[in-house]
Amino acid sequence: MAGVRNLTQVEAADRARLLEVTGYDITLDLTDGHGNPGDGTFRSTTVVTFRCAEPGAETFIETAAASVRSATLNGSPLDLGGFSAEKGLTLTGLAAENELIVDADFAYSASGQGLQRSLDPVDKEIYLYSQFETADAQRVFACFDQPDLKSVFTWRATVPKHWKAISNMPVEREEPAGVGAKTVHFQTSPKMSTYIGAICTGPYHEVRFSHDGIDMGYFCRASMASYLDADDLHLVTTQGFDFFHEQFGVRYPLPKYDQLWVPDFNAGAMENFGCVTHAEAHYIFRSQVTDFEYEQRANTILHELAHMWFGDLVTMRWWNDLWLNESFAEWASHWCNSQATRFTDAWTTFLSVRKSWGYRQDQLSSTHPVYTEMPDLEAVEVNFDGITYAKGAGVIKQLVAYVGLDSFLTGLRSYFAKHAWGNATFDDLLTELEAASGRELRKFAAQWLETAQVNTLRPIVEIGADGTYSSVIVKQEAPADYPTLRTHRIGVGLYDLQGDRLVRRDLLELDVTGERTEIPALTGVPAADVLLLNDDDLSYTKLRLDERSMATVVNHIAGIQSSLARALVWNAAWDMLRDAELAARDYVTLVCSGLPRETDINLTTWTLRQAASAVAQYADPAWQATGWAKLAELSRGALATAEPGSGWQLSWARSFVSAARTPDEQAVLRSWLSGEDVPEGLVVDTELRWALLQSLASLGASSLDEIEEELATDRTASGEREAAVARALIPTAENKATVWAELTGEAGLPNWLNRSLLTGFQSVKQVALTAPYAEKFFEVVGDVWARSDSEPAQEFVMYGYPVYQISEQTIALTDAWLARDGQPASLRRLVAEGRDGVVRALKARARDLAAAD
Repeated sequence: MAGVRNLTQVEAADRARLLEVTGYDITLDLTDGHGNPGDGTFRSTTVVTFRCAEPGAETFIETAAASVRSATLNGSPLDLGGFSAEKGLTLTGLAAENELIVDADFAYSASGQGLQRSLDPVDKEIYLYSQFETADAQRVFACFDQPDLKSVFTWRATVPKHWKAISNMPVEREEPAGVGAKTVHFQTSPKMSTYIGAICTGPYHEVRFSHDGIDMGYFCRASMASYLDADDLHLVTTQGFDFFHEQFGVRYPLPKYDQLWVPDFNAGAMENFGCVTHAEAHYIFRSQVTDFEYEQRANTILHELAHMWFGDLVTMRWWNDLWLNESFAEWASHWCNSQATRFTDAWTTFLSVRKSWGYRQDQLSSTHPVYTEMPDLEAVEVNFDGITYAKGAGVIKQLVAYVGLDSFLTGLRSYFAKHAWGNATFDDLLTELEAASGRELRKFAAQWLETAQVNTLRPIVEIGADGTYSSVIVKQEAPADYPTLRTHRIGVGLYDLQGDRLVRRDLLELDVTGERTEIPALTGVPAADVLLLNDDDLSYTKLRLDERSMATVVNHIAGIQSSLARALVWNAAWDMLRDAELAARDYVTLVCSGLPRETDINLTTWTLRQAASAVAQYADPAWQATGWAKLAELSRGALATAEPGSGWQLSWARSFVSAARTPDEQAVLRSWLSGEDVPEGLVVDTELRWALLQSLASLGASSLDEIEEELATDRTASGEREAAVARALIPTAENKATVWAELTGEAGLPNWLNRSLLTGFQSVKQVALTAPYAEKFFEVVGDVWARSDSEPAQEFVMYGYPVYQISEQTIALTDAWLARDGQPASLRRLVAEGRDGVVRALKARARDLAAAD
């Protein structure tokens, strides 16, 4: 991957031992010199002061610039002959106290890394925002770009006069800077890491509130102002502040808290200290959405807010503890969401959406312990995964249950107090938790954080002639290559069928250890209709149901009162499908039976997506048409009974659009798009129109001309993105060849276009059409990886891999590529993960085929 220095852990540790950075003074000129937005490159002057523990020593500073005009160390010019963006600047003959001045030109970014420059097609205005994690601050200014070399930052930026500028700290003053421009000076920040610095500027729309003495701003592009529901965003934000202030016992330390919803963002959001950036495409809603989207947005807001304490105030020393940053924020956001907002069932969503991501990641060939050594930045870039976020959060949830919430919070408050403004490790946190709880936690940590893969808990049930349990044993299983059997604190729920309801009669809590754990307390107890392991979802583990329980839930899953318990059952069925223990057609039958009565829209939304994956990847190809027809019929039936205008109606309409295949179903999509025979209350708004058009395009029932006509009515950044997806979906060999040429050409695409073309290039409806590109992928993937920034490089591998070419031939092509020498480890990891998906799908399809006999 191109563009920045691939810093190693060894280099970072050596530099941290040597240096103390006392200040950054950064001056940016983001104009063309005539008061207009700059283009191509911008000028950046950095004055960095630092101490050296060994005068006379040598080090380096990252400077991923297009060119360096000048650089002086302690008044002496540096030799720039060997400069490159990947190497940075070498600094020799250091003094005890040093001042380095670097005047350089840096490139604006179109990849979402560094200083992103986006053109709004509505008003032709330019918007800039920074994105520095993992180590992209060096794309904007010269810096020692590692988390444990914290410092204070003073920013100033020259921008067009009508622009606003937002950074970590409040504006100190503004002054004219020639014709049509101004220079904005910001207050000096407290100590923080380079990766959470921020500079965002452009003609942003702004709404401000004040809460509990904190100035709060909400920003978006001017063309999106009418969609910025600032009142709701502010409500969730203030609920989070009040909750975290009370629970953490440490006030948010900055005078203001700004949030910006920005275009062309790669991730969901970024926790820049006091200047959080969110993905506009995900979280500003131009059209009707359901509570699924609102809850996801609230969770993201709270996730980034939790980072203000865990990550920003106290920061990891090196990226080995990335998991702790993300896992803590993941746990805290769901905890806060369930306790302080209207999304009281947030733990259900955590299980069904987030933990399922963790389980999937943990079963790939690239599985790794939650805590894992990061030798260099390339390894870090591909580790923002389901283990780092979701499994880690599941382990923290279990740790909280293990030590008790009060002890956990006592330890956490001590941790914040002791390490505020500094760097710390997980061992530092464990020390405080042990002191607060009186428990020894190193064995717990070793078992859960230093081993990989996931256990499965399976009930072995014997019922006597009198209808009572003769024996109940929990069998713990582990994969042969990862044989760790862990200690699980779980609940065991007993559910009885009362009419259509499954009512929990009792809940036992116990520790499961080793291969077999007997539950003597259940001997002689009347057998329940459903025995549910891990009830309340305390542990991170896959589940199985016994035969009696499975037979009951097939017909009565919706009768379980708790959405969390229902999610556990749905997850168990999903895991059985993925492990080839349940046929895809039987999973779809369960979905069609149980989902129409499901009352949790988040659980419904996610299960419908999984059902579509079941048909597309895990069903025997000969049965897939039947599977799609069943899902389409399910969706139309539920749509007909949904409350007009409700989120439920929209959710089922989206599901039908996804499942539609036949000419009759296409005709329904076409009629909705034309405004005819639309179900009462269903608003065919902008986003639904694009979904309809993309579905029709993928089936060969729409043309490029029609896509252009639709784009003419929605000439926005979102419209351009959706139109690009639709064009890429046109199912002709000529079109696919054109799209592939764009994706693999040497001229890098903007990140939004790269992502849109990848989204539309491969479709579950076009498997035969894109089959020739399986071999072509392996011919070009190494070159695309080498010349691309990390984000688009990863996306090309993950979305370009022939995931729908589920065959032994795809495995053979992958194996041949993996056998080559010289491929970067991070690239090999992502390609191998693609192979894992094909291998799993082949096994599941064999199981489904067997069920047809």
